[in-house]
Amino acid sequence: MTTTANATRSRNRTPLTSLAPAKDVVAPANDAISLLKTDHRAVVRLFSDYEKAPSNIEKKALFTEIGMALSVHTLIEEEIFYPAFKAVLKDKPLVFEASLEHANVQNLIAQLDGLEPDGENYDTLIKALSDHVSHHFKEEENGMFPRARESTMDLVELGARMATRKAALLSGFQAGQIAINNPAFIALIPSGRPSQAHQPDPS
Repeated sequence: MTTTANATRSRNRTPLTSLAPAKDVVAPANDAISLLKTDHRAVVRLFSDYEKAPSNIEKKALFTEIGMALSVHTLIEEEIFYPAFKAVLKDKPLVFEASLEHANVQNLIAQLDGLEPDGENYDTLIKALSDHVSHHFKEEENGMFPRARESTMDLVELGARMATRKAALLSGFQAGQIAINNPAFIALIPSGRPSQAHQPDPS
C-alpha cells in the first residue's frame, strides 16, 4: 500500500476532531439530542472504517479514535443528559439500564486498550464493542430520545452544556492529559467500576 493511498484513506476517515461541537455542526438543531445523534453517526462510521482498515497500524489508530469518541460521549450523557432525563421523566430503571450498557462498553474499551491489533482476540473484541454500541444507540434513539423530545426537558440548554463539556474532554484527550483507560476517568461513570458498591442506583 502506498503512502499516497494511506493518506487518502486518512482524509476520508471520520477524525475524532469532527466530533467536537463546532457551531456549524450543532447549530441546525442546537439541542442535546441532535448532538448525541451526531456522535452516534460518527462512531458508526469509525467502526465501518475499522472493518476496511488494511493494516494493524490503521486499526490501532481507529481504535484510539473510537475509544476516545465513546468515552467522551458516555461522560456527557452520564454527567448531564441522564440526570436531566431521570429528573423530568422519573424513569430511573431506564437510566440504570443505559448506565449498565455504558459500563459494558467501557470494560471492552479497557480490555482492548491493553492489546495489539495482531492479537488473535483483537478483532473479536472490536466486533463485540461494535455490537454493544449499536444496540445501545438503537435503544436510546428508539426509546429514550423520543421521550425526552416530548418532555419538558430544556434540550437546548442541555445541548449547550454538553457541547461545552465535550469540547473540554476532547481537548484533554488530544493533549494527552486524559487516557482512554484512565481509572479516574472511568470511575466518573456510575457503573464504570466492577464492584457492586459503584453500580448505579436504580431506586
